[in-house]
Amino acid sequence: MFLIFKRVFDIVLAVCLIIGLIPVYLVIGLIIYLQDFGTPIFKQIRVGKEGREFMFYKFRSMPLKTPNVESHEKDKLQITPFGKFIRRTNLDELPQFFNVLKGDMSFIGPRPPIPSQVNLIKLRRSNKALTLKPGLTGWAQVNSYDHMPEEEKAKFDGEYAEKVSLSMDLLILGKTVVYFTKKPPTY
Repeated sequence: MFLIFKRVFDIVLAVCLIIGLIPVYLVIGLIIYLQDFGTPIFKQIRVGKEGREFMFYKFRSMPLKTPNVESHEKDKLQITPFGKFIRRTNLDELPQFFNVLKGDMSFIGPRPPIPSQVNLIKLRRSNKALTLKPGLTGWAQVNSYDHMPEEEKAKFDGEYAEKVSLSMDLLILGKTVVYFTKKPPTY
């Protein structure tokens, strides 16, 4: 029953956010397009529920023809000046609301890996985290630090799979909101 409620919630919230953010989508898309006259949307194959692959969307923060790499190697890539801004503010994630609307993702769940993250996928399959839709935010993300080992990430994802519930999703949502509303440190 909870998963039906969760899907309805995902659809309603995704529709409201997409409609409400149309001006933001247009401005960000136009700025990205004007940088190099390429598509503003970055598309990448990701692994979702039950190991099924789907097309994942983000605003493009890198120059055209940048190769796909795992997230722990992202520091090796060139990022455009505007790309740095949208990554720092997480605005690059806004197109994933379309993934939620399509049903490829949920707002809360394990982050979707790329197919080359074979070990993480294997770990998630063994701890039942792969039985869930991937999410925009999840238990591993609200308990994470930079360059978290895949084993630890999978451990958090497995804990979420065991405890998936309204209260767990509200806890993750609350921690995500706190993360986004914290003031950056002043030096």
